[in-house]
Amino acid sequence: MAIIMIVMISTAVHPVLAQETIFDPIRDVIKTGSAKEMTKHLNQNIEINIEGNVNTYSKAQAEFVFRDFFKRHPPTSFSIVHKGSSKGGQQFAIGRYLSDQDSYNVLMLVKESGTTYLIHEISFVKE
Repeated sequence: MAIIMIVMISTAVHPVLAQETIFDPIRDVIKTGSAKEMTKHLNQNIEINIEGNVNTYSKAQAEFVFRDFFKRHPPTSFSIVHKGSSKGGQQFAIGRYLSDQDSYNVLMLVKESGTTYLIHEISFVKE
């Protein structure tokens, strides 16, 4: 009976632990404002919404979009305030991005790709 309980508890806790490890490296890269490092966490095609300007970009194009955004709004702080998953298992995180003059709510949707998770959609919405 104890073995069954341990299996049930570890199965229930696993998604929470996965969310922690999924978003920590992404959080750290956004804090640095490195567009080049950001591409390591992007799907081959990614939907980016910056202040209502929504487009789908290749990974290479996305690097230029992030480089421009980080140049115009260098990060002073970035934190993840909520993590979760949809009923279908898609992982998401909501964060808060601060630059010298502006603050943004950030929504990231990631999907599993092999042994890692890659960002498929990201939004920076000015507060």
